[in-house]
Amino acid sequence: MSITTPITDVPLEAWKRTKIIATVGPATDSYEQVAALIRAGANGLRLNFSHGTHEEHAQRIAWIRKASRELNKPVAIIQDLQGPKIRLGDFEDVITVKAGDSVRFGHQVNYETSGVIPAQFDLAKKVKTGERLYLFDGRVRTVVTSVRNGIVTATVENDGWFMKRKGINLPDTDFAGDVITDKDRADLAFGATQDIDYVAQSFVQRAEDLRDLRELMKKHGMGARLIVKFETKAAVDNMEAIVQEADAVMVARGDLAGETSAETVPIVETQLIGLGMRYAKPTIVATQMMVSMTESPAPTRAEVSDVATAILIGADCVMLSEETAAGQYPIEAVRTMKRIILRTERDLFPRIVWPEHEDHSRQGAISRAIKRLALNIQAKAIVAETKTGATALYVAATRPNVPLFAVTNETRTAQQLSIVYGIKSYVRPAANQAGARLTDWLASHKLLQRGDVTVIASGRQPGVAGTTDTIKVRVIE
Repeated sequence: MSITTPITDVPLEAWKRTKIIATVGPATDSYEQVAALIRAGANGLRLNFSHGTHEEHAQRIAWIRKASRELNKPVAIIQDLQGPKIRLGDFEDVITVKAGDSVRFGHQVNYETSGVIPAQFDLAKKVKTGERLYLFDGRVRTVVTSVRNGIVTATVENDGWFMKRKGINLPDTDFAGDVITDKDRADLAFGATQDIDYVAQSFVQRAEDLRDLRELMKKHGMGARLIVKFETKAAVDNMEAIVQEADAVMVARGDLAGETSAETVPIVETQLIGLGMRYAKPTIVATQMMVSMTESPAPTRAEVSDVATAILIGADCVMLSEETAAGQYPIEAVRTMKRIILRTERDLFPRIVWPEHEDHSRQGAISRAIKRLALNIQAKAIVAETKTGATALYVAATRPNVPLFAVTNETRTAQQLSIVYGIKSYVRPAANQAGARLTDWLASHKLLQRGDVTVIASGRQPGVAGTTDTIKVRVIE
């Protein structure tokens, strides 16, 4: 499948650099709605495997690829695995508790007959006395006082209430590598038969968790890249090692706030985006970015500021979850997010001086040299010839002040790069002077003009990974 970025009359300076990921769900469960999301500005589409059947997801994948072809726009498909389903089970009505109360939890028990609160996960196998157990996004906080005969007993620390199927957060509990569930394994096997670009792993605690999933992906022959979702306290404690092991990073702020505290989330978000730029790992800011748009046609001022802040500190992507999966205004949510991005980048980006991270690798050095050269000669664009996307990833991580074009002979690479900061991807056959040929093509479509200067990164072996070793300056004639 050959995909090229659509030709528009929008000047290069007006293209958005920060990308948008939208979640497909009941509110967007048709080809027309999927195509509308992409047309409105979505660069990646997330499939939440906590919900839906394999048949439903296969249909969505088919719709996404069809729309991508028809709109001539590379789109990344993200398979978001559920991970350990640590939630309350089913019971009638609402349970109200007061500080000092003792509550008991058991795996798949009957609350009405036993008085034990059901949980969908066997907590007794993991939690220990003295560990914290939070319910309903931390609205009810408890501390475990005993674990005996499959029953976890805890003391309530504050007045509150909760209902069935609400989430449980265990900030002190070590899952000892058991973050890949049987459901995840089945979903991954299904994903291996589909056109998936990224797999997102939930509730990661250490780098070894990623290595375990990567080994499974390798066994299935998957060409997808691995996104780590930061949503546990343990992951924050092992932040740098996890980022280095991953291919991309998602700041899953909902569970992260429950596992740590709400006031730590902005700090962790900033740290992770900084590490993403240092190690050339795309970063995604997620959860409640414009959650009011599930019911309102316009976001709150605080939400607009939240999206703009993520852009200003260098996120590759901002993500919509329930806004597009279940909201009343899914397409308008994407359009609104795009407007925020364009306004923020237009007015404030010229004032930002991005940090230059120390990196002694060849790719890092070449990428920094490309950025400096483009700045010094006032280049109109950078073109990176790339097989796997690595060259484009490293250049994008320097946050160049001009548009970055990636030319590759791999459709999968173009799709994966679609959620990376500032990149427009083109699929072309591997050939000598592929970058120069792309600049000719861009000039023929009036995206580059006579006299424009471009910087081209290429290698001596077109279409071969890891061979970028040449930087050229070209003036459009």
